[in-house]
Amino acid sequence: MTDGSDGSVSDKKRLIAALLCWFVGILGVHSFYVGKTGIGVAQLLTLGGCGIWAFIDLIMILIGSYKDKDGRPVTEWQ
Repeated sequence: MTDGSDGSVSDKKRLIAALLCWFVGILGVHSFYVGKTGIGVAQLLTLGGCGIWAFIDLIMILIGSYKDKDGRPVTEWQ
């Protein structure tokens, strides 16, 4: 597992993560998409932290600071 400090970026797409977060963020689908299954389950059980957790994740995705399970930033749009 890497921490993203080697300059690598995630192979997951930012647009897909943003759309998943916007439409089904309270179910944690965007977290499952980037491989964060533990966080995805927690979001599923708490309905995205009553929407607050999903909203914060959406902001992080849009500004490019959201990371995948390996700590690599999800920055590629296409």
